[in-house]
Amino acid sequence: MAEYNPSAIEPKWQVSWTKNQTYKVQIDNSKPKYYVLDMFPYPSGAGLHVGHPLGYIATDIISRYKRLKGFNVLHPMGFDAFGLPAEQYAIQTGQHPAKTTDENIARYKEQLTQLGFCYDWSREFRTSEPSYYKWTQWIFKQIFNSWYNKDADKAEPIDTLIAKFEASGNEQVNAACDEETPTFTVAQWKAYSDDEKQQMLLKYRLTYIANTTVNWCPALGTVLSNDEVKDGFSERGGHPVIKKTMPQWNMRITAYADRLLEGLDKIDWPDPIKEMQRNWIGKSYGAEVDFQVENSESLIKVFTTRIDTIYGVTCMVIAPEHELVPELTTADKKEEVDSYVEAAKNRSERDRMSDVKTVSGVFTGSYVVNPFNEDKVPIYIADYVLAGYGTGAVMAVPSGDQRDFDFATHFGLEKPVILDAQKVTETEADPTKEGRFINSGILNGLTFDEATQRAIEFVEEKGIGKAKVNYKIRDAVYGRQRYWGEPFPVYYKNGVPHLLEEDELPLELPSIDKFLPTEDGEPPLGRAENWKTKDGEAYELTTMPGWAGSSWYFFRYMDPQNDKEFCGKEALEYWQDVDFYMGGSEHATGHLLYSRFWTKFLYDMGYIKVDEYAKKLVNQGMIQGRSNLAFRVKNENKYVSFGLRKDFDCYPVHVDVNIVKEDVLDIEAFKKFRPDAADATFELEGDKFICGWEVEKMSKSKYNVVNPDDLVEKYGADTLRMYEMFLGPVEQSKPWNTNGIEGVFKFLRKFWGLFHDNGGNFSITNDAPSAEELKVLHGTIKKIEEDVERLSLNTSVSNFMIATNELASLKCKKKEVLEPFVILLAPYAPHISEELWSLLGHEGTVFDAAFPKFDEKYLKEESKEYPIMINGKMRAKISFSVDAPKDEMEKTVLDNDVVQKWLEGKPPKKVIIVPNKIVNIVA
Repeated sequence: MAEYNPSAIEPKWQVSWTKNQTYKVQIDNSKPKYYVLDMFPYPSGAGLHVGHPLGYIATDIISRYKRLKGFNVLHPMGFDAFGLPAEQYAIQTGQHPAKTTDENIARYKEQLTQLGFCYDWSREFRTSEPSYYKWTQWIFKQIFNSWYNKDADKAEPIDTLIAKFEASGNEQVNAACDEETPTFTVAQWKAYSDDEKQQMLLKYRLTYIANTTVNWCPALGTVLSNDEVKDGFSERGGHPVIKKTMPQWNMRITAYADRLLEGLDKIDWPDPIKEMQRNWIGKSYGAEVDFQVENSESLIKVFTTRIDTIYGVTCMVIAPEHELVPELTTADKKEEVDSYVEAAKNRSERDRMSDVKTVSGVFTGSYVVNPFNEDKVPIYIADYVLAGYGTGAVMAVPSGDQRDFDFATHFGLEKPVILDAQKVTETEADPTKEGRFINSGILNGLTFDEATQRAIEFVEEKGIGKAKVNYKIRDAVYGRQRYWGEPFPVYYKNGVPHLLEEDELPLELPSIDKFLPTEDGEPPLGRAENWKTKDGEAYELTTMPGWAGSSWYFFRYMDPQNDKEFCGKEALEYWQDVDFYMGGSEHATGHLLYSRFWTKFLYDMGYIKVDEYAKKLVNQGMIQGRSNLAFRVKNENKYVSFGLRKDFDCYPVHVDVNIVKEDVLDIEAFKKFRPDAADATFELEGDKFICGWEVEKMSKSKYNVVNPDDLVEKYGADTLRMYEMFLGPVEQSKPWNTNGIEGVFKFLRKFWGLFHDNGGNFSITNDAPSAEELKVLHGTIKKIEEDVERLSLNTSVSNFMIATNELASLKCKKKEVLEPFVILLAPYAPHISEELWSLLGHEGTVFDAAFPKFDEKYLKEESKEYPIMINGKMRAKISFSVDAPKDEMEKTVLDNDVVQKWLEGKPPKKVIIVPNKIVNIVA
């Protein structure tokens, strides 16, 4: 093969890898394990664009490198196959989601295969397969049959809780449970009916049904997570989303709040991810206080971190969804309140929390009484207060909070008294200062700490509050009114949920006529005929959310064919956890949090050995699109080149980047791309039409999507792999620019040329390498090893290019040098490396070789060239042995003819020798 031809090389080795199961991995106790994982992909019908493989290429390099380093590497791939997009497509087309999902996965696998990834495809699974979701259902059963023992700080089987109830009631039980759980005695427990006992246990179970405020999308007929809502509309389809209270399955993730916080300190995850999770959990210390509604038996409970400021409460602000809104709204305020509440339904919690500039709210017409000074305080409704955070009500103290201050000012409320002598204005305060409280009743004269303690004592003495640790995190809504998801292994008897037996799993999705809610508003599963147990009891009609299957998939890869357990003990003992995990930061408070929760639960129950599933996480950056723009003259069918645009009244038009090369437009292709431009005129710069450009998100609407298939066909997968790494650090976002890919392709051709003579024949010698050649080799070994270990994969590509140029200039054809170079390059460009490895006479794969060992002795310099400076100017250069004595160096310098010329035969005043750097002579 004369020329480097990736189209001949790459398919050949992809077939070989599949045939020989090169990447299949088994437990091997003679080797250390290394588990590399890509975040579970959802198979989109659009397939991959060049931005998608970035993280996959990086993990592929890491996996191959670790294998060469002697590790037994697990690098699996599967698909997060349940989800709303497939269901929506099914609704639109009538095709079953399973069909489109299978087609999408086939396309996805085709593209992944042609990029040469080293996945162990024998471990592939899909969350939509009954053989997989059987175990998702099984884990749900374990969670349902568990409670959280705060004394033991872990989950335990529900039977141990029942035993406590039967022995002493629940008064001494320290458990994570519903707020309104009543106290009962042994006698009362025993007097409960079976259904009443089950209803009580639901208040303790780690998954339970409760009335929950959710994001409801009427058009989609389902609940959406916060991540699926943007500006009050569904991300999928752009439909209005409202807040609605309805019975929902929940997971009691709040029980694990402290452990989820503490665990962040022992995993190597990006600091921004950790901070997002800390903020999402939102642990804070404070007090809970009851405010009596005036002329009512009702109470409004608030949680505050600043109970010391309670004398400065100017108003009570409650969430639009607060259960007391109807009661608190007076007749004259009803129309205004109803209008405000309706508008608030169309804003997501995320938008309401992040909007710090807008001041809005409405007075209910009612008041509460401040328990510390008996002052009447007006009750307002404002959407910056969330029903799901704290108690859904806040006591507004403008002197201590900017938002409260803006709210009070906007509505003309009386400004509060200055509470602390250290405070100069209503908005300037430092609660840590040792100021004394004034104008604050029983808190007068106290410091901040003293006032806090005294206020808590006061509410506890009066029975109207208590000290409390609060969390921003809420229990996770776990039900979806959809078809395409895991069925719950649950049926109902007398309205009480019961679990299927293990031998009844998996409960498979039934066939239905349409993928829409029923006419009665039931979820799509309500359309299934005979969706009942063998005893005629009704199954649960909702399905599990998208994150169910992705919360434990990393364990299933360890033992994917096991039909007896979710994962066998031997596999769990050997693989344990993920060593290197790569995926997007957008999953910080979704998948990345829920999967940590499930891992800790499985650890508590003794099923696994680790309570954190991924030691190291890396968030890959985004490859952004580089859009091209043509400039069209207003009101004319005329386009002008970029450099001429200021001479015309024109506007930019997006151009398909695939008909632009180095910003030069293919005009004939553009006329086909835009039929309305078929008769257009084009003002050129010289003989070229130059396009403008800008960096944007890669999307079809911008015509800036680059299909990797086209680049693989033209340049080969190895070129594309190395070019994506060459663009910049893996963790950083960067714009795509196809223009630079030619340089990487030329490098691979040059590397190929090292092994071939001018006639294109494979030509390698067994001659001993020179010192210069060994220096290039070992310098590159050192750099590549350091680059991979610190994930600086872009600099590796540069180092390969430099080394190839150096070896080419040395005309190196020596096997002892070039063979290790093939191994070094193999993780980055596996196809060309396998081909050269074969040409070098090896029968097996290059990935069974060992990574070359670096020897520092080859980098040691035998001599060093010194600049000779005379009175500050360089007059000569002389080489010395690196261990030459200074007196010999000085003698050699002074005997040098050039130096003697500038010294004019006179002895120097001073000779200064700086080792390994310079010789300075003062004449």
